[in-house]
Amino acid sequence: MPEVKTRLADFELRSFVADDAESLAAYADNRKVWLNLRDGFPHPYTIDHAREFIDRVTAQQPGTVFCIAIEGRASGGIGLSLHQDVERFSAELGYWLAEPFWGRGIMTRAVEAVCRHAFDTHGLKRIYAMPYAWNPASCRVLEKAGFTREGRLQASAFKDGRFVDQLLYARVVDSSRAEPHDQRKR
Repeated sequence: MPEVKTRLADFELRSFVADDAESLAAYADNRKVWLNLRDGFPHPYTIDHAREFIDRVTAQQPGTVFCIAIEGRASGGIGLSLHQDVERFSAELGYWLAEPFWGRGIMTRAVEAVCRHAFDTHGLKRIYAMPYAWNPASCRVLEKAGFTREGRLQASAFKDGRFVDQLLYARVVDSSRAEPHDQRKR
């Protein structure tokens, strides 16, 4: 897989590499991080989880999953799940950042950079994210990165032993909508 790198002021977006496993495991093993992610992100998070994750994402399509490296250490991740079929111009965005780096604007800039890359590289029309309603910081990241809240999905997820609402945010390349096909023009 070709290396993907984008250097921003105080961090770098790049492909994950095997040497990231140790710092990834150290930062990802945090209940506060896990609480805002899907259950596919394990807790506790071990070095074996980090190695398995790195092996899996390095085999995926290039330019869809990025390491957020701060001072050379894997300190978070951000990625896209590209869709197929009628949703082939859409992708879901997911991200996390190590707690020591929260509140510095890093994630907003990472989201903006990944969205620009995704629209340019993958020809997407729409990128969406679904943070839990209990996570206003993630909602603010999306809003600052140009996403619009489209709705609330009530009791749509089961996390940490309870049902929780998710909020649907999307960023669309061009907000104009396609007109429905008019059957009368035949």
